[in-house]
Amino acid sequence: MKTVSPYDRKQPPLLVVISGQAGVGKDSLIKQMKARNYPIHFIVTATDRSARPGEVHGVDYFFLTTEAFLRMEREGELLEHAIVYGQHKGIPKQQVREAMASGKDVIMRIDVQGAMTIRRLVPQAVLIFLMVESEEELSQRLRSRGDDSPAQIEKRLAASRQELARLSEFDYVVFNRDSQLDRAVDDVIAIIRAEHCRVEHRVVNL
Repeated sequence: MKTVSPYDRKQPPLLVVISGQAGVGKDSLIKQMKARNYPIHFIVTATDRSARPGEVHGVDYFFLTTEAFLRMEREGELLEHAIVYGQHKGIPKQQVREAMASGKDVIMRIDVQGAMTIRRLVPQAVLIFLMVESEEELSQRLRSRGDDSPAQIEKRLAASRQELARLSEFDYVVFNRDSQLDRAVDDVIAIIRAEHCRVEHRVVNL
């Protein structure tokens, strides 16, 4: 058997999942990492919801019709998919495979339900739970977005309590405190760097 020298260690790319409750700032964190030009491939999620002001098709999300989304689901083109708050969301499978083949680390932001699917399908993925410091702060963020009715906000908060109960199934937790987004980004980058320093690397097979 050929002996591999410790000096010849090749670092395989990581599959990093950013997840957490609605309103904790997942999109903002990803945008800030992009603004820093951090060397990582960002996976774009497909959804059938309408674009919010300032969102760009193919950059923030792939905004599809419900019919187009369901066709991708039927044809097995999604790595994971779920209905979240009445909206279809999913990760295009081919996009992830091509990104991993490039040798770059890959990062995706998905809801907690989707993260649990990734944990089952890709056990070697790095799961990071992004959260705020209190439910009161989360409620305020949801209300300040202006996207949902009071009834919808209460529904999201009820769901967030169930999502928080899955925290122990993640590898890391990062707090995105008010006015401290850069610190949250620093923490995520530190996690990625630490993962590349593991003696036993995570090897992702799709």
